[in-house]
Amino acid sequence: MLRIVINLQHCCIFYFNLLNVMLKKLLYALVFIAFLTACSKNNDIGPDDNKEYKFIRVLVSDENTKQISLVNPRSGTTQNFEANFAKSTIYTTQSGRWAVLVHRADNMVETFDVGFENHGDHADVKGTPKFGAIVGDGKMPTHFKTYGSEIAIFNDGDGTLDIANENNFHVVGSRMKRINAGNVAHHGAMAKFDNGNYAITEKDGSIAGTLPERVKIIDISGKTIFASTVQTKGIHGNATDGKTAAFGSASGILVVSPNGNQKLISHPADFGTAWFGTILEAKGTGKFVGYTSAKGAYLIDITTEKITPIIENTDIMQCKTDFSGENLIVLLHSGEVSIYNLQTGALKVKANVISKVERTETQKPQLVATKKYIYITQPKSGEIVQVEVANPSNITKIKVSGTPYRLTVLGMETSKGHDD
Repeated sequence: MLRIVINLQHCCIFYFNLLNVMLKKLLYALVFIAFLTACSKNNDIGPDDNKEYKFIRVLVSDENTKQISLVNPRSGTTQNFEANFAKSTIYTTQSGRWAVLVHRADNMVETFDVGFENHGDHADVKGTPKFGAIVGDGKMPTHFKTYGSEIAIFNDGDGTLDIANENNFHVVGSRMKRINAGNVAHHGAMAKFDNGNYAITEKDGSIAGTLPERVKIIDISGKTIFASTVQTKGIHGNATDGKTAAFGSASGILVVSPNGNQKLISHPADFGTAWFGTILEAKGTGKFVGYTSAKGAYLIDITTEKITPIIENTDIMQCKTDFSGENLIVLLHSGEVSIYNLQTGALKVKANVISKVERTETQKPQLVATKKYIYITQPKSGEIVQVEVANPSNITKIKVSGTPYRLTVLGMETSKGHDD
């Protein structure tokens, strides 16, 4: 009997030890699987991944149809939607979540939600891509600006300003708020300052045509806070960093401060009658970029009033900052693209990426860019060309609509989601 008990004890100890070993092996296996899963996720966002960021999309409108193409560049797939009108100009809000479609000829503005929300160190999925509920119904909406969660549209048809906050974009029946600053109809522009006021163009009739000559500062009710102190011979194009606004004008670069101070910075001596009709913010530098097809692109230091060439070339077809605002992307009619670091002005990349485009073409390729890729429309083939910044010979063509018209980048430059 004692021997049976001892044997049972030995058996229990043996099986207990065996079970303990098996549990340890199972635990090691689970840890190893978790490690592999983590590695898989990390590989998806690792520095060696040359694919586009997971939370980046490209939205493309069409010249002849209402089709809107939402491209996932990472997968090469496309979703199609239908806007209210064809031939829309498309912009992206500062948050990256929303696209704003401006239908100038049809007196309408609509919004599109990409379905991503920026959380600083990662992005969250917020539903599915879809149009917002809010609309703008200004007369000839044209010039677009985004500041924080607000968008602003200048209505050329009557000189008014329409604004809206992203919090209201999905509110059924909502309309953009109209600000009447006492303007007459003109091809105008505006900029918002950090203090909540707006620098807005006005036309005094001193020159012929639709271009304005002056800029005044108004509050959100449309009341004039600071009247114009500088008259120009025509204004077009502007940008702001929230602290200062710069407007392109035939008389020089008009610099407007929130306190009402205004000054003109002279163009380079060899400009003749040329002037900057496009002004871009060189993000993080405290400077601006001025562009004119007659001369090229230049860095404007509004403090020292120094204007420095970035690229001097009269063959420029497109000149834009990338999604981060840190680089300037220049596309020539020859098909050559160049990328410049706006902090240093240094050339980073130069390569031929598309076929030559004749100046007589009525619908020319348009471009946008992220830190990783450049995207260029091909109106004749119904495609967008995707060019890798780090390796410009890596070119992919993605089919969109029949006649792609305008495009914009949506989302966030990250591949890290909530669960990564």
